[in-house]
Amino acid sequence: MKIEVQYYPSPAGNLVLGSFNNKLCLCDWDIEPHHNRIFQRIQKSTQATTEEGCNEIIEKAIAQLDEYFAGNREEFDIPLLFFGTDFQKNVWNTLLKIPYGMTLSYTELAQKAGTPKAVRAIANANGANAISILVPCHRIIASNHKLGGYGGGIEAKRILLELEEKGQREKILALVNQKVL
Repeated sequence: MKIEVQYYPSPAGNLVLGSFNNKLCLCDWDIEPHHNRIFQRIQKSTQATTEEGCNEIIEKAIAQLDEYFAGNREEFDIPLLFFGTDFQKNVWNTLLKIPYGMTLSYTELAQKAGTPKAVRAIANANGANAISILVPCHRIIASNHKLGGYGGGIEAKRILLELEEKGQREKILALVNQKVL
């Protein structure tokens, strides 16, 4: 049993991709202060060793991330594997439902996750997300519309949100030009 890992140099910063049992279990920023904790959680849950390498899942993740950063992909269709508590998994599954180009506050995320009074726990679960970008924790911002913290750093979060905002503007302009709106 092994977790295969591969480094991916994205336009927003370097990521570490990892797969286990033909599912992506890691897409984390290599500068992430909690990266070791997240990685240890995955290794403890799997009892697997780590090996640098590439496989079909990682290749697919790289291709889809390339498309995302080129502005040609809004959704990912890679099988994901979460390692965390039931509460964390609920939060991460709720994050998957946030549309491309949209942001929510932590309070709004707590409401959507069915735990409106657990805003701090929601924020902690959001921060424990091991599959950045694909599980779009970057779409969560503070109630005052400030970016707040992010595992890849505020600059990476800003890049991701601006990329998605630009993609939404281009879609709207295309619809206007087609006189659909």
